[in-house]
Parts: sequence; structure tokens; C-alpha cells
Amino acid sequence: MSPTTIAYGYLAIAIICEVIGTTFLAKSEQFTRLVPTLIMGVLYAISFYLLTQTIKTIPLGIAYALWAGLGIVLTSLVGLVFFKQTLDTAAVVGIAMIVGGVVVMNLLSNSVGH
Repeated sequence: MSPTTIAYGYLAIAIICEVIGTTFLAKSEQFTRLVPTLIMGVLYAISFYLLTQTIKTIPLGIAYALWAGLGIVLTSLVGLVFFKQTLDTAAVVGIAMIVGGVVVMNLLSNSVGH
């Protein structure tokens, strides 16, 4: 398997850990519940560790843009599905712009290693 493929795998797992960690952040009730707080901390630590492994191969700006952008989109979906939070039109448009940016960057940028 190529180093780039492995790096994108690390990045995907980092994003998933960050999103699940953020879900536990909400469940920690401002750090007043021990178990969700500990789970959140472990998942954030894993996420950042995998992000550091990712940037050995993928440029920092690209990796972070993907990590943050997809994290925002997925966290918004978690809020919508699991916490019954609503998104107004402006939020949906903003999220669509983030997705568009990630797509453009991955399809058209020479900075992204494929």
C-alpha cells in the first residue's frame, strides 16, 4: 500500500475519532460526567496523533482543511440526527460550501497528493 493511501486512511480515522470525540464532548455536560469526558479525551488524543502521522505525507494545509472541513460536516450531521438540532438555510448553504471546497481541493488542486 502506498504511503499516500496510508496517510489518507490515518486522516479518515482521525476525522472519525474527532467527530465521535466531539459527540462525547456534548455528552460530558461541561466535563461534569467522568466517563464521557474520558472517552472524549482519548478520542481527541487519537485524532491528533493520527493527524500528525498524516502530515508526514500530506501537506499540513491540505490535511487540516480536510480534517476540519469534513469534521464540521459530519459533526453537523451528528447534531442533526442524534441531538435533534436544526440547521437553517444559511447553515445548510455554508456546509454545502465546505463540501464544495473539499471536492474542488481534491479534484483540482495539485497540492493534494494522490
